[in-house]
Formats: sequence, C-alpha cells, structure tokens
Amino acid sequence: MRRLRLGTRGSKLALWQAEYAARELQKAASGLVTDIKIIKTAGDKILNVALSKIGDKGLFTKEIEKSLLAGEIDVAVHSMKDIPSSLEKGLRVGAVLKRENPQDVLISPKGYTFADLPENAVIGTSSLRRTAQVKLKRPDIRVVEMRGNVETRIKKMREQNLDGVILAYAGVKRLNFGYMISDFLSCDLIMPAVGQGAIALEIRDDDQQAMALLEKINDEPSYFSTLAERSFLNELEGGCRTPIASLAEVNKGQILLRGMVLSLDGEEVYQASLTGSLDEAESIGRQLARRLLRDGAGRILESIQHR
Repeated sequence: MRRLRLGTRGSKLALWQAEYAARELQKAASGLVTDIKIIKTAGDKILNVALSKIGDKGLFTKEIEKSLLAGEIDVAVHSMKDIPSSLEKGLRVGAVLKRENPQDVLISPKGYTFADLPENAVIGTSSLRRTAQVKLKRPDIRVVEMRGNVETRIKKMREQNLDGVILAYAGVKRLNFGYMISDFLSCDLIMPAVGQGAIALEIRDDDQQAMALLEKINDEPSYFSTLAERSFLNELEGGCRTPIASLAEVNKGQILLRGMVLSLDGEEVYQASLTGSLDEAESIGRQLARRLLRDGAGRILESIQHR
C-alpha cells in the first residue's frame, strides 16, 4: 500500500477538486491512501487587488509547486487555467482529469440571459478576457471588477445589486450552484480561458511511481486539448494581464484549436483556428499563436505589456 500526499489551495472549489482527484486515484490503485494538504498561495492572501495588477497566474500555484519540489507533497492539484503556461524546472503535468464543459455562464438575480441584458447593464467579472469579449459584443455594458471565490462573487453581485456575474460553468456546477444559472454563454459569444474546466495533476518529473499511477487516470482528449491551448498561450507569452482566449476540441483523433487575442476595450480582435492530429497538439498551439502575431495581435500584446 502506498500513501500519496496531495497539495491544494483551501477554497471549497479547490478542495472539491482535490477530493475528486483522490477518489479517482483510489479507484485506479486498490489500497492507496491519500492525504490532502492545504497550502495557502499568494493569490489567496491578496484579495482586494485585480489579478491583472498584481502578477501572473503563478499567484495560485507557486507555493504549492515549492512544496512539491521540496518533497512535502507528491501531487499538486490545480485548476488547469491557474497553471502558468511554462512550468517550473523539474515539474510536469502527470494527468488531466476528464474536462468539464469549459463554457462561461451568466448568473443573474433578475433572470436575464445575455441577449436580454438591458442597455447599460452592470456585470461583474474577475477576468480581462471576459471583460474584453463582453465589450466586443455589447459596448454599452459596464463591467465591474469582482474577485473572490464563487460564493463570494455571487454574494457581491447581490450586495451591489448588479444585473449579473459571469463565472466558469465548471466551478458553478462543482459547487452545486447550477440552479442559479440564467444563461449558458456559447463559446462563440465568450471563448473560454486556456484550460478552463480541466483539473491538472502536477508531479515531479523524476517521480516514476507517481507517473505510472497518474497515467491510469489521465483523460487523453482533455490532456491533448489543454496541451494545445497552453502551447498557444505560451507562444503568446500571455497571462492574467492579457485578454487571451482559446478552446481545443478533440474528435476522432483530430484537434480543432481556436484562439483569440483582444484589446482591453474589445475594439480590436484577432482570431483564427487550426486543425491537426493529437501528436501535433503543441505544434498546433504554436502555429496558431504565430499566425495571430503575424496578423497584428503582437501589437495589442506589446501595448498591454507596456501599460
């Protein structure tokens, strides 16, 4: 019997993900004992400042990765969209669990769908990606910055009497708030964040025992779709400060990858798609990013980085 130590953030959603990962691991290895260790990250401590103003996505992973590299845990459980597109040396993604629907959803206390939102409606979101795409479709809508976990953002929406808040469906479903959804936002309306809806299990790249175990629970379509999306993001050198969206879908051994780069005000947008085989996942991501950079997306990224 082997004991496996899982590291995670302490939010309700993070704990749901860690417990789900533990169950999947236990199903794959009879007699396996799992321990869950809560690790507080910088992103959990700084709650009153927009993510776009305080750093990159490592805010939610760095302390957990340090614990992993130090041998204090064996597996780090992350929301895939929180992991920087370039991993720390000595670490690798060992498995991606079956991806949940990556769409965003609208929760409106007034029952609005996106199409029904009145002129000059006020919407809450923590994401520049969402903000830019909302402005692209509806320049009249006012977007207010809203950080915190799912429960906190829903509470703030009510307290501030907003017309709605946009959240990832995966988190809403996993925390049993699905009954509050007033509209599913199609990926043509608002394209998801890279890796949205996927749970990633990160390990040390020299831990062969952990790798052998994680291979049993890795969902191949989810692994390769998020690999393509992360390659796209990495080539663009994007993070929380940049409105970048991407979605890869796997069908019969082929990947269709879509990607988008927007200006902060949503007035400029570059988007394209590319198809290839699973073993080309990383290459497809890089190629699509380079295409958008050639088309003019590089100018948007440069202007945002120098703000």
